Amino acid sequence: MMVCWPYFDPEFDNLPEKIYGPPCRVCIDNDSMEECTVIKVDSVNKQGILLEVVQVLTNINLTILKSYISSDAGWFMDVFHVKDEHGDKIRDQNVINYIQQAIGTVREIENTVKAMTYRNDVFNSDQLSEHTAIEMKGTDRPGLFSEISAALADLHCNIVEAHAWSHNARLACVAYISDQSTDTPIDDPHRLATIEGHLTTVLRATTTPTQSESEIASPQEVKTAEFGEGTNMTDVERRLHQLMLSAGDFHRPEFVAMTPPPSPRSDGDEEGRKTVVSIENCHEKWYSIVSIECKDRPRLMFDTVCTFTDMQYVIFHASISSRDGRSLQEYFIRHVDGNALSSESEKEKVIKCLEAAIERRVCEGVRLELSAENRVGLLSDITRVLRENGLSVVRADVKTQGEKAVNAFYLKDILGNEVDTNVVELVKKEMDDVIDFEVKNDGGGGSSSQQGWCLSSSPPQRSPGLFSLGDVLKSQIQRFSHNFIPTN
Repeated sequence: MMVCWPYFDPEFDNLPEKIYGPPCRVCIDNDSMEECTVIKVDSVNKQGILLEVVQVLTNINLTILKSYISSDAGWFMDVFHVKDEHGDKIRDQNVINYIQQAIGTVREIENTVKAMTYRNDVFNSDQLSEHTAIEMKGTDRPGLFSEISAALADLHCNIVEAHAWSHNARLACVAYISDQSTDTPIDDPHRLATIEGHLTTVLRATTTPTQSESEIASPQEVKTAEFGEGTNMTDVERRLHQLMLSAGDFHRPEFVAMTPPPSPRSDGDEEGRKTVVSIENCHEKWYSIVSIECKDRPRLMFDTVCTFTDMQYVIFHASISSRDGRSLQEYFIRHVDGNALSSESEKEKVIKCLEAAIERRVCEGVRLELSAENRVGLLSDITRVLRENGLSVVRADVKTQGEKAVNAFYLKDILGNEVDTNVVELVKKEMDDVIDFEVKNDGGGGSSSQQGWCLSSSPPQRSPGLFSLGDVLKSQIQRFSHNFIPTN
């Protein structure tokens, strides 16, 4: 018997490429430059593709030294000069494969590439999809992050991971929680509503007589977030940017303006931290040209591109370079409706939002690193000790790695000033029986004078005489409001 098969034109498989253009091409070149790796990306253009590409590079902690972007005529072409987190070229073939796979798919299916697991310090967030994500934003006050941690502990929630930013009297926080007894996601709608309502009450207690009308009107919001499988750190950081932007952290509070500025240093470091943003229009091409000059640091391009994308601006051309510790960025943008920035008020808002995006990640307080055996309520206990000694958390990164809780806090006093060394000694005495201290200098993530506390501990067992009677009474009063929790 004769068997007949349908005929398929061999050119049929190439038809999508002929219609939509060739697939995204990624070239990784280690030969052209002596000190860095060159990554070239060619792809059909779409809204947000630049952010997606930058996000892929940021996922693996690459430092972008230079970049040239062009996306006119429906085509996206980009060149990045990058180094890894150790200042070397990209030699690891696994990293190269990840970049090619991840960037090669951002044009086709959003969020197709899942975070890989060959490096625990970078790709370690697959487990987050197994927990409930809660996001919060509102007006900040000293001790607020501690009160949030205490409220979640009183609600029988285990904090698996949490990230919080504070800037210009605004707070944004994303926390991954699980049920205290079962260590499973919390999906009961009634219980989630109880958690959201109690946290909202904590946030709304912020209003003080010293706040301006714009601060009081700042939205206080708590809701369950939707982070899908494969969520990584840059997804959380982008959400923090969005929360801070919607909370209005680009408005500088009045009391900040009244605070005397720090005295300039002899080495010119104060001038080196200054951020300058300017905008002018190119009438011939109907672009707005945004120029940014600021202190260079990791993830800087990610922060600025996030802001343009979230404010609904399209980047057509860009040039980014760094020299002598300063970053120079120039963006040719239009609004998504095709218009350049027309009014002075619109330009002023863009300038303020870019300044806020650059500033909100940089913390110049004392940096506290802590690794301890994980247990329910550990974060609440640590932040309570800090709060009772007049220390305020301005940024927090809390993670769980196996049986260990790895925490990093950036601290200032309740007035926003540098932490006094006497306070350091008090905190050391309070935690001496719980945590072994090792004090060392650490300049990462903040100013060159930043001091890091590197701590490690065994499972905490609080001694009866650790706190004075006054400390116990003060702690009970401060936690009293959290005891009124509705039961299911």
